[in-house]
Amino acid sequence: MSDLAIVWFRRDLRLADNPALDHARSRHARVLPLFIHDPEAEGGWAPGGAQRWWLHHSLAELDRRLRDRGSRLHLMAGDSAGQLEALIESTGACAVYWNRVYEPALVERDKAIKRALNERELEVESLRASLLFEPWELRKDNGEPYQVFTPFWKQMQRRWRAPELAPEPRELTTPDVAGSVALADLGLQPELDWAEGFRERFEPGELAARRRLKDFVDEGVAGYHQERDRPDHAGTSRFSAHLHHGELSPGQVVMALDEAGQLPTGEGKLSLVRELAWREFSAVMLFDRPSLPEAPLKAQFEDFPWRKPSDYADDLTAWQRGRTGIPMVDAGMRELYATGWMHNRVRMIVASFLTKNLLIPWQEGAAWFWDTLVDADLASNTQGWQWMAGCGADAAPYFRVFNPVLQGQKFDPSGDYVKRWCPELKDRPAKKIHEPLADGERCGDYPAAIVDLKGSRQRALDAYDQVKGR
Repeated sequence: MSDLAIVWFRRDLRLADNPALDHARSRHARVLPLFIHDPEAEGGWAPGGAQRWWLHHSLAELDRRLRDRGSRLHLMAGDSAGQLEALIESTGACAVYWNRVYEPALVERDKAIKRALNERELEVESLRASLLFEPWELRKDNGEPYQVFTPFWKQMQRRWRAPELAPEPRELTTPDVAGSVALADLGLQPELDWAEGFRERFEPGELAARRRLKDFVDEGVAGYHQERDRPDHAGTSRFSAHLHHGELSPGQVVMALDEAGQLPTGEGKLSLVRELAWREFSAVMLFDRPSLPEAPLKAQFEDFPWRKPSDYADDLTAWQRGRTGIPMVDAGMRELYATGWMHNRVRMIVASFLTKNLLIPWQEGAAWFWDTLVDADLASNTQGWQWMAGCGADAAPYFRVFNPVLQGQKFDPSGDYVKRWCPELKDRPAKKIHEPLADGERCGDYPAAIVDLKGSRQRALDAYDQVKGR
């Protein structure tokens, strides 16, 4: 009987705390690490351009780390089921292991593959690696999923358990297998050098993720609860992309915060764990409601009076390019396009502006974020946009219309963030830096505001009043 197991890597591009890899290594003499590039399986949500850039470099780093242990990463492209079948036939593998993903289309794909492999009497097992709790573990007393975050977070705290981290293998025995695709042939790198700013800001890969985690725990997490809302400071963890691509596990984060894996003490550490809980809550929402990326959670918003595409096309382009004339919005959108990342507070500001002040459907914003964020996660992206638009979980749409001028004055008081990304405004005084240009005022080629904030806010409230009683 064969002693070879295939480990199918997906969003778990790491060697440490990789349950599928550890499971295979402990049961089989030989292990074949595999990655299949299969964007068609994503159900219309293939990775966007920024994610593909990250994925290319993360796969290269994973292969280097595997080679250090006597192994290598086997790359294939095409239909996952067909590629797995072909590899099993050519190698005689007796087992296939993977770590679970939870996006609806991929859940259905994995179920079908598992059934087919079981029928062939192969050993097949999937394991938990990207969440602290499975989506079906934290439920209401009646078994229904939560739609409000606070009770979800309370139950997570009540049921807390210390993570059990799988050890990192020191060596792996991998057979020589022909047919691996060259990484460059997967076409993940952008044709234009859009990603120049990505390289300046981020370093993909497991080792970089560990360094980022250590540095943040040593130097930044104590003040995280106070600094996390300041885009003008380096107060956030910046490992969301590492978590999304699985270069870092949430269990590793927890253990770095508390060596026993308990809920940490200290406001900064607990605030960070709460953010992990929000990530888990988003995953649960999508797991239970596969239509969320396209349809609002609250049915009464299906007929919300959004503007028509023909009416908002120019405004959407101005928002995407950071040319709205609203400094805090433009700074955020320029940071996003230049670096593949945007501060979370600013994400809320630009989302509120798009959906409320411009009355453009949240799906347009979600699609732009999907293509331009290196950390774009279908569950978190969907949840964030629906939350800000007022049609999702925990939403309070009738008063949550962010004023980007006031938000800027509060969270970027000296205007350093705006001046960095909108250098045309660098000579404006701090007390005016967040305001749209006054009539007749000129600052280089910075545009006048495309919308009146006060009038557009009232327009949004009037629109929400139309659906309030449904």
